[in-house]
Amino acid sequence: MSSWIWAVVLLAAVWAAHWGAEHLATPLKKLRKQWGFSVAAGGALIGVAAASPEIGINITSAVTGVGDIGLGTMFGSNVIAIPLMVITAYIATRHLKKKNADKDHKEHLAEHLLKVDSTAVTVQAIPYLVIVAVVAILTVPPQWRGLQPIDGWVMLGMYLIYLTQALFRGRKDSENVEWKKNEVWLALAGLVALGVGAFFTVRATENIVSALGMSKVVGGLFITAPMAALPEIFATWSVAKSGQITSGVTSVIGDHATTLTIAFFPLAMVGLPVSNFPLFATVLSFVGLVGILYAAFIHWGGKDNKDGFHRWQVATLGAVLLVYLAVVLFGVLNVFSGGSGTGN
Repeated sequence: MSSWIWAVVLLAAVWAAHWGAEHLATPLKKLRKQWGFSVAAGGALIGVAAASPEIGINITSAVTGVGDIGLGTMFGSNVIAIPLMVITAYIATRHLKKKNADKDHKEHLAEHLLKVDSTAVTVQAIPYLVIVAVVAILTVPPQWRGLQPIDGWVMLGMYLIYLTQALFRGRKDSENVEWKKNEVWLALAGLVALGVGAFFTVRATENIVSALGMSKVVGGLFITAPMAALPEIFATWSVAKSGQITSGVTSVIGDHATTLTIAFFPLAMVGLPVSNFPLFATVLSFVGLVGILYAAFIHWGGKDNKDGFHRWQVATLGAVLLVYLAVVLFGVLNVFSGGSGTGN
């Protein structure tokens, strides 16, 4: 099968996986309201569904012996998704319909501010940065380099701590929620679509990188990860346009905190060495950098205790993404000079 056909398969598979994830997200959103979790904490809960395509991809990668695809997807998605979701939300909220805008929206527009609830820093961003730091401690030192089974158990424990603190901080009164039978059936169909989509995402990436002569980890970084981010971008646009700005901006952190913990687990269980350490260290450094900027910009973004992202801060996140691409492609991989962009 030619590479362009596998590219079509990849696109269809990613969309199938995210279709499944969306239908898992609906019951979780209702649970958030029924149990009285805060909006920012809800991002952590919904992150389970949002990250389920990456979890499925990593399980498939581990089982089929191509863990580098999952590794590249896991870390690559963490770098590119956070800047892209903030940029998407900022653009989407510049022209909110009156019914979706709060009373201060015009003022935020004049200040070029993307207003985000300040609890996103303590409930989401700081715990996410702790997770990134633990990943670095477990995988970067020479004596521990790579992903090992004990690392997987540690990160699974980190996820449980992260989820618990997110859900039980800032709880509110519960709401009455109506459950429909078709939502349950759609959730079950979503699980099936998720599994099928994850399998064919890995198979398509494996065949594309083989045809192009790329390494599997590079395929995960620059093929699967960007493709996996596309449905997230559309979802963030839709949520932000509806006026749920904090949910639209914070769900990406819940998603990728889950990716670095639960999706980390299957790769660690099979024991995955780091074959290109300069590439791994560079990508992990940018994972930490975008997380730090995300937290700092929300906290200091606005004026007069208005938390969020100013226009120049949104632009800075976009610039960091461009720098990341330049450093990895032209520096570490040196792809246009016959560098390490090829091979396994």
